[in-house]
Amino acid sequence: MPLSLGSVVDYKAYHILSYGTLLGATVFQSFIGGVVAYKCLPRPQFSTLQQNIFPIFFGIQTVLPLIMLATYPGEKLLGIGGEYIRENVGFSGVMAESNRWSVLVPLATILITSAANMFFVGPATTKTMKQRHHQETRDGKKSYDQGPHSPEMQRLNKAFGSLHGISTILNLAGLGAMIYYAYVLGSKL
Repeated sequence: MPLSLGSVVDYKAYHILSYGTLLGATVFQSFIGGVVAYKCLPRPQFSTLQQNIFPIFFGIQTVLPLIMLATYPGEKLLGIGGEYIRENVGFSGVMAESNRWSVLVPLATILITSAANMFFVGPATTKTMKQRHHQETRDGKKSYDQGPHSPEMQRLNKAFGSLHGISTILNLAGLGAMIYYAYVLGSKL
């Protein structure tokens, strides 16, 4: 079947493209890009890279589920005369009673975990990182050097570790919802 103008404006294609981009970006950043950068770059450069990548990454993770909510493909039904029709399409389809657990919950989970990282946890982590850098200057010692550390650096290291852990848990919860949604979406093909 050749590509037509109708194919280019087909909301279902944008749903698939959004989902694929979301899953691919998340897997790549979480398990490949971030890990390789951590192993290859000195800590200050790795920190600078992550501070610049994460706002974009969390932004992508927050916007794409919104697009997916708007472009939900619904259910394909055989209509009169052998023509296919779609039911429960778009946001109203996501909210349909039959889709609450299979569609709304995973998409909402992805959106909420990503937005939490973008608007709350990510900025708090960056702020704590900057405070650690200032404390390193005051202490004359890097946050990751062998101890003992000043009480303030110990507090900042603990806060950073907690925030990083929360961000990781949010990201993995979102990834779990993405993987679950793959099976939901696959059943509609």
